[in-house]
Parts: sequence; structure tokens; C-alpha cells
Amino acid sequence: MAEGKLFAGHAVKRLRRGAGVTQAAMAEMLDISPSYLNLVERNQRPLTATLMLRLAEQFDFDPRSLSAAEPGGGADAVRRRLADPLFADLDVDRREVEEWLAAAPGGVEAFARAFDALRSGTGPAQADDGISDVRREIARWRNHFPDLDAQAEALADELRLGAADLYGAIAERLRAKHQIAIRILPVDVMPDMLRRLDLHARQLQVSETLDPASRTFAAAFQLAQIEARAEVDALVKGAAFGARVHERLYRRHLLGYFAAALMMPYARFLRACEATGYDVELLQRRFGAGFEQVAHRLTTLQRVGARGLPFFMIRIDRAGQASKLYAGASATPLVDAPARCPLWRLHNAFDRPGHMIRQLAELEDGTRWFTLARTVQPQGRRVGGVGAEFAIGIGLDAALAGSLAAASGIDLKAGRATPIGLGCRPCTRMDCPQRSAPPAGRALTINDRERGVSPFSFAGD
Repeated sequence: MAEGKLFAGHAVKRLRRGAGVTQAAMAEMLDISPSYLNLVERNQRPLTATLMLRLAEQFDFDPRSLSAAEPGGGADAVRRRLADPLFADLDVDRREVEEWLAAAPGGVEAFARAFDALRSGTGPAQADDGISDVRREIARWRNHFPDLDAQAEALADELRLGAADLYGAIAERLRAKHQIAIRILPVDVMPDMLRRLDLHARQLQVSETLDPASRTFAAAFQLAQIEARAEVDALVKGAAFGARVHERLYRRHLLGYFAAALMMPYARFLRACEATGYDVELLQRRFGAGFEQVAHRLTTLQRVGARGLPFFMIRIDRAGQASKLYAGASATPLVDAPARCPLWRLHNAFDRPGHMIRQLAELEDGTRWFTLARTVQPQGRRVGGVGAEFAIGIGLDAALAGSLAAASGIDLKAGRATPIGLGCRPCTRMDCPQRSAPPAGRALTINDRERGVSPFSFAGD
């Protein structure tokens, strides 16, 4: 898709059917020909700005929903799923996927949900936790919420926030405008809580175990609950979740997004990224933020006319279980993969706590990805208590990583890259010594007279 062109035939068709009008009737209302509308609905013509304005005038809808509602995450995401060995004999090309999206968007979304549930091992009994639904909604927006960014940036400018007085400025705003004081409490008083709003005492109570960046985030999160309430409510309503728990999970993400945007205002943060070569550790110090906060913020830089590099982010524990997955504008399959390859050095971060680990990795399709990984420890840990640790991975297409400070000295195009997969079951590399299972859909070959590098031998294509 060309930059600046919006193909959203599925959304236009859904809008027309919801209004109960024919193509001819809608075309007349929009002052275009029925044949042109038919091409728009089949994604053979983009939506122009004029046409979007006419749609907004004639129908009760938010134009932003057109770009936030691609079934299955869009053609690229559907094609990644169809690249699974399960469909190896079908040879579905891009045009077929695009025709499917145009003709049956609901069917595409149903396929995507079923496939994701199958690959992740989730079933109906587990689906009610809401995490998958919320992740899909965040992915539909590509983890960029322009209204929240704009409001947070305006508020940051109003308060004239800087890293040195960020916490104090937010605290004063809460006190003066909303009559809420911040009180730091001993861990013995709040043994199991990191923050708590006491409406009776008009206090935001914060645990002393939080570091400065986390205290600032807690204060910004509280301010978001008050001053960004209308915008967050609108986004939650627009998601149309069927359960309250889904709404609350999504609301928490949006409030955290606003808090991070207040700490790292969009334009100022993007300028700093470009000036420093996206030096994460320097960005931490410049904005008084934690590593995880900066990593997440990097996935959100998609403002029209002022886009940052398309980073993705993942957070895993030592067992490889992912608790955060943000693809942002990146087309990487590493986020949606059913499992993670042990050769991806994301896992090695646990061996060197607090150290940045960089890697140039190459997938089976030949695409290269430059990634950075580092461990983080959640706040609130006490001596003698159970300590948690996670590895945060961020990365982007290696072809776009040349300006990164962390990529200095690495030949991103021709240098040696680690061959990795998307988990053993989807991976068909035959010579991998790290393989723990044969690939799905390939027959095992057993020969007592030979033993290859891989513990599993299987038939090729």
C-alpha cells in the first residue's frame, strides 16, 4: 500500500450494510457512481479525503475507524498466518487474500481468531480473560492513539514539563486542580500495593518501593484517569467489547499510554530519538523514564507526517511466556509467532541482567531484524520476597536500523546474521541443532545408520 493511501473497502461495506442501503443508494448520497463505490468496497480504489468527509457527513461514524478496523490485522498479517506449514500446499497469493478481505471481512476475522487461538493453545475456556481481545484492539490501532497523544502533549506544554521537575509538576496539578495529594507510604503500610487512590482522604498513596520513574508514571496515570477520561471512554466504547473485564483491561492500557505520552511528549520525544540515534539508555535519562517505558513508547511513533521508526516490543519471562506484545507499525512476524526461537538472543538477556544485548537475526524468508534485549525487574520487590524478572525485546527491520546508535559497527545488509525461526513447529530449517520438535506437517525420517546435527530428521519440500 502506498504511503498516504487508505484502502478500507471492508469498513465502507460494513458501514453501508449497517445503514441498510444499497450500493446505488450510498453512491447517490456520496455523489459518486455505483461502479466507483463498488471498486472502493473491493479495495481497488483508495478512500480520498473528499470521500471520507462525505461519509462523515452522511453517516454517523468516526472516520478514524476506517484505518483501525482491518480484519485479521490486514493482508500482511493474514498472509503471515497462511505461511504456516499447515497451508503449505495451498499457495494462496496476495491477490487472493485481498479479494477475500474485500468479499468476506467477517470470515477473515473469524479465520484469524481461530488460527491465533489454535497456535497459542487458547480455547473457549480461556478466551474470557479478555487479553486476546484487547491485544487485537490495540493491534487494530497499531498501538497509536492520536487523540491521546495530542492531549498529553498539550498538557505537557501547558505544564512546561521537563525531566527535572516532571513529578513535581504533575503532583502540583493533582493538588491544585483536583484536590488530590500524593503521599509516599512505607512498605509496611502498603505491603501488597504499589499505588492506591483513597478518595476519602483525597490521596494518591504510592509505595516507597517505587523508583522515581515509576512514581512519576503512577502520578501521570492518576492524572490520566481524570483529565483524559472522555477520550478514553470514547475509545473503550468504540471497541465494543462484550465483557466488562475486557473494557477494564483496555482502559488500563489507554491510561498507561496517556501517562507515557505525558512523560515523553510525542514531538519532543521523536526529536530526541532522531538526535540520539534512538539511544534507549540516553532517552531514559533525558525523560526520567524506565527502560520498559521507553521501549513501549518507541512502538507508538506513528503520527501522520511525523513518523518514527517502526519498532516492535515483546516482554517474556524465563519460560518464554509473553506478557506484552506490541507490533506497532512493524510487519514483523516475531510478535505474532506461536512460540519463540531459543536462538533469538532475547532469551540470553537473563544471563546478563541489566546489560543490553544486540543481535542481527534472519528468518526463513530471508528478512533480517535488528533487535535489542535487556532484563527488567518489576517494582515492589522486598528482601526475602519472591523476585520477578522479565526480558524486554525491541527491534525493527534491519533495513531501517542503519541510523541506530546501537547498530554501529554492524553490517546490517551483508553481515552474518543468526538464523532463527518462529518456534520449532512452524520452522522448517533442517540443520538446526537447537530444535526441540519436528515441524508441523513434515514427516519424520528415522535412519539408525545416521545422526545429523538436528535431533529430528524430516522430509523436505
